[in-house]
Amino acid sequence: MTTHAGVTEALADPRIQKNRKHWKAFNAGEVPPDWPLMSWIINENMLSQDGEIHTRLRKLISKAFTPRRVELMRDDIVGIVDRLLNDLEAEAAESGGGPVDFKEIVAMPLPLTVISELFGVEVAIRGEMHDLVSTFFDQSTTPEQAMQSFTRLWEVLTRLVAEKRERPGDDLTSGLIASRDDQDKLTEDELIWALVLFISAGYETTMNLIPNVVRALIQHPDQLQLLLDGRAEWADATEEVLRWDSPGEYVPMRYTTEDMELAGVRIPQGEALLMGYGSAGRDKERYGETADVFDITREDTSHLSFSHGRHYCLGANLARMEVNELVPRLFERFPRIRIAVEDADLEPMPSIIVSGVKALPVRVD
Repeated sequence: MTTHAGVTEALADPRIQKNRKHWKAFNAGEVPPDWPLMSWIINENMLSQDGEIHTRLRKLISKAFTPRRVELMRDDIVGIVDRLLNDLEAEAAESGGGPVDFKEIVAMPLPLTVISELFGVEVAIRGEMHDLVSTFFDQSTTPEQAMQSFTRLWEVLTRLVAEKRERPGDDLTSGLIASRDDQDKLTEDELIWALVLFISAGYETTMNLIPNVVRALIQHPDQLQLLLDGRAEWADATEEVLRWDSPGEYVPMRYTTEDMELAGVRIPQGEALLMGYGSAGRDKERYGETADVFDITREDTSHLSFSHGRHYCLGANLARMEVNELVPRLFERFPRIRIAVEDADLEPMPSIIVSGVKALPVRVD
């Protein structure tokens, strides 16, 4: 689904579900085990559940992931941002004015640190966790590598749960363990799958959103000047990037549960649908002839980057907070920051899931 109307319709229609049991080709054994998106359809968390099961899991998990808890993270996020900008300055000085990788120094560690502290993940294993999670978003990863990474990630998270069960803390892992609703609670597998979803989705997309925002503003100095002059809001820039260059390109998969018409196309029961959030954001039928133009002053900066309806991202407010605390401080502290290579030389992520660059070399002098 590539149009805004088509994606929106698919997200809202109850005849379209998330569980792979509805996919005829999968049930018939026609999807090979080495299919690059296999890890995205065999998971057992909220991402692949429907109806009462999804409602139950979301209700239990949202109790530990409240807006109030996210807001309490703001001061900590600001402190992390300041430390990372210090690191950026130090790396730039050490390079003698040469380019430094903004993504590696700032954009990756910010959301990784935030999500790790939110879930009580020890500093010692954060680097390994980043490497393991990255394989899920990398479609060049071999099936063997993907399975090895998943097995190791499951081991790491199982140990984390055991440690938090023995010594609970003020973190979301401990909160998920304690989640209850009328004597109901998460099973052990549900708990681990929830952590797989939140820890991976909780930083990977934000890690790519941050360079997308910075890149867009550097490449559109007229838009950046509006922000610096106070004639536009930084939050509006974030929303426009989410529409114009969404870090979530596609999200697999949804399935038709009956023969139906969707966006004017007849689709049989049991077909798989791939949601094109990136193309939906640039749909001229929705945003007009300027859909391809980056414009933070446009009236309609709405988007589907955090999905829509019953599967709307629980971490949307956290992602927005991280970006909106970082980006103004970045340009205030480094007003001459610029990308050190031509745009055509930036290597894209090897993924259809996320849209971003592998590195963002910048100069900050």
